[in-house]
Amino acid sequence: MTYPPTPPGPPPSGWADPYLHPYGAPPKRPTNGMAVAALVTSLVFAPLGIVFGHISLHQIKRSHEEGRGMAIAGLIIGYLVTTLVILGLILFMVLTLLLIKESGRNSHYDRGPSYTAAPVPDPSIPALPSFAPPAGLGEACTYPAADGAPARPAKPPREGRVPTQPRTVEVTIDTDRGAIGVTLDNQKAPCTVNSFVSLAQQGWFDSTRCHRLTANRSLSALQCGDPSGTGRGGPGYTFASEYPTNQYPKDSAALRDLVLYPRGTVAMAHAGADTNGSQFFILYADSVLPPTYTVFGSIDETGMATIDEVAEAGVKGGNLDGPPEQPVTVKSIRLQ
Repeated sequence: MTYPPTPPGPPPSGWADPYLHPYGAPPKRPTNGMAVAALVTSLVFAPLGIVFGHISLHQIKRSHEEGRGMAIAGLIIGYLVTTLVILGLILFMVLTLLLIKESGRNSHYDRGPSYTAAPVPDPSIPALPSFAPPAGLGEACTYPAADGAPARPAKPPREGRVPTQPRTVEVTIDTDRGAIGVTLDNQKAPCTVNSFVSLAQQGWFDSTRCHRLTANRSLSALQCGDPSGTGRGGPGYTFASEYPTNQYPKDSAALRDLVLYPRGTVAMAHAGADTNGSQFFILYADSVLPPTYTVFGSIDETGMATIDEVAEAGVKGGNLDGPPEQPVTVKSIRLQ
């Protein structure tokens, strides 16, 4: 079959060239609206861009509309942004949980006193109160578990009733600087002495370094009892404060006032009310503190000579608070 020749001149306006396309020019296919929406929303709210992208591809497959490239671009951007956001949220949650966990641990670890409010001596600062045995002293000692892992494994001491006799218990702290004799005051602080002796008998203090020396106008102390050497380690349990705290009504405003702790005192460090653990400090000069630090013993003069040598060497770096310049390691604590 042959077609008639093409007439000379351009075709009339609005006419298609039947020799190029016998049925007229094909109409231009419209762009799928969902494809446009997918691309736009993927940049604003990625999950919605993913939904619109899949709907668009389904519509384009049926209608043969334009916009497949935009739909695919919307899907790629949507999935990429959504993935990055999810990974960011997971990372944020992990870091938050780690910070919360660390904060929880630190809040229960022993801290030594940090008061520098008043110079010593000061006649306006009262002495420690006289001891009057409170009701139920030593009859219900408890050692609940603390948050966080212990600095080294420890078995909690026996709970319930503990003896207040003998009145005192003699122990020796053997250090690489010399022996330090300690008289534990079992009558005033039986729950504290019970814990200290238990840890000593377990060898829990063996080969531990006294990690902190404080040397300022109101506090002169050497702090020990943390196997981790960080000032944050404990035995995995806590117990309530005793003398002089128990000489005041609970929540008394007087617990925030300063009292004079004499040279040679051995007292418990803590991280707040009733959070005693294993860390203790020895005062090598009269110091002023609130009456919230449990006094459970005193150092003999021979032992004080050893502490004085460490104190005279000062704090590392010439600071007023930090690791002692002359390191002190507790080799063992033994009952006499």
